[in-house]
This record gives sequence, C-alpha cells and structure tokens, in this order.
Amino acid sequence: MSTETKALPPLTDAIVDDHREMFEYYKAYEAAKKAGDAARQGRIIRLLTWEVVRHAFAEETVVYPLMEQRIPDGKKLADEDRRQHLAVKKLLAQLEKETPGTEAYDSAVQKAWQHLQPHNDSEEKNDLPQLEAALANEEESRSHAKSFGRIKVIAPTRGHPGAPDRPPLETIAGMLTAPLDKIQDLFAQFPKEEDLRT
Repeated sequence: MSTETKALPPLTDAIVDDHREMFEYYKAYEAAKKAGDAARQGRIIRLLTWEVVRHAFAEETVVYPLMEQRIPDGKKLADEDRRQHLAVKKLLAQLEKETPGTEAYDSAVQKAWQHLQPHNDSEEKNDLPQLEAALANEEESRSHAKSFGRIKVIAPTRGHPGAPDRPPLETIAGMLTAPLDKIQDLFAQFPKEEDLRT
C-alpha cells in the first residue's frame, strides 16, 4: 500500500489550496477570539475576506461558466454555487460595519463560515470531480488553473453583494470596483505572520 497521496488535477488543486487557506485563516480567527485579541481578529478576518472575495470572483468568472458548458446540470450547480457565494458576500459586507471583538462581529463571522465551509466541501466532493472529468486532459485543467490564478489579480477584494455575478458584467464590475477596494486595502490592517499561528 502506497503512502503517497494522489496529486489533484491542476484546477482542483488551485481551488482546494484556496479552501485550505480560508480554513487556516478561520482557525487563526478562532485562536485570536479565544485570546480576546479584537485587533488581531479584525486583521485576520480582513485577510479571510480578501481571500474569499477574490476566490469567489475567480470561480464565478472562470469555473462556473466551464461547469455550465461542460457538465450536465452544470447551470443548476453553478447557479446554486452563485447563491451560496452571494450569502457569504452579504455576511462579509455586514462585517465591514461591525466592530471586531463584539458579539455581532463574531456572529457574522460564524454565519459566514457556516455558509462557506459546506460550500467549499460540496465543490470539492461534487462539482470539481465532475468538471475535471469533463475537461479534455490535464493540460486543459492546467490552462484553466492559470486563468483562475490570473483573474484573482484583478479581482475585487471586498464583498459587493449587489454586483453582477456572471461574466461579462461581473468582470466589468470587478474591474471597476477592484481599484477602489485596493485603495481601501492600503489603509486596512492585515495580519502579521505571527497572527496566523494558532
């Protein structure tokens, strides 16, 4: 019996890597909450929001159109994933109005995570295996993984639940909001490396 784990296809690997980062940030948030460090909680959730919003934008512009084109019932799956993203984006936008360390803040974080974790798990167990099976080969998966990574560079970094969630309007809205988000990010507090240790 081999102890090696089978490598994931490139597109799945890129998405799962983001999911793992989100989980690590959530664990770091929980550690900061347990320590009673409100400032650290805010910095970590700023980073989690940054990652989730960029990830969702990349999925909505690269992955979901592929699902719609290649998977039977792909449109239904993609629409459900978009609905789940919208719920998380609304909660993340609500977090912007709350004060870290408060019950309202933690409640919004927990609600967002309760939506996000099952969504990520469902993508990994259901959506991505179907999509990878529908792609021609590993090279095509690699090409889409590159597109997924590249689109995150121009993605918004804050939740905009009212923005379109389908290309091409989402791409246009993202390119318009991303510069403003990035200006806000210049003045935002992000975690230091030690903040992320649990």
